Amino acid sequence: MEDQQEFKKIELEEESLKDLDKTRKWSMFLAILGFIGMGLMVIGSLIVVLFLSVFKTESALGVSESLFIIPLIAIAVIYFFPLLYLYRFSKHTGIAVRTLDKIEMHKAFRNLKRYYVFIGILVIVVLAIYVIGIIVAGASLSFLKDLGTGI
Repeated sequence: MEDQQEFKKIELEEESLKDLDKTRKWSMFLAILGFIGMGLMVIGSLIVVLFLSVFKTESALGVSESLFIIPLIAIAVIYFFPLLYLYRFSKHTGIAVRTLDKIEMHKAFRNLKRYYVFIGILVIVVLAIYVIGIIVAGASLSFLKDLGTGI
């Protein structure tokens, strides 16, 4: 049984390698564009915090203006990992297509798997937050039903 599994392999034809190379180019483009967007988000959040600190605007929540940067930095950190996996997929795929190296192809597909697992978990977390938000909003509406009657 183990001998049969050792001989299983997939061979890619030239057309499939060309398609994989095109996919690599697009994933590299998206990863670099994502890194640029993430950098602009961090720089923009720093500018906003600097603006709020210089002009000493009143915070509606009674918290320091500099705390507004924390959620933006957290989003940038979360956004960093899928971009890194996509970039690594592209880099290793490029090497594998040029040199026909199986180890590099394995690294490429491992990073592609990590990318999709991360995105899948992120989608599940976001959907759970939405569901909790809808439940909380619905529950809070039940407390507000008598406010409009004026009785």
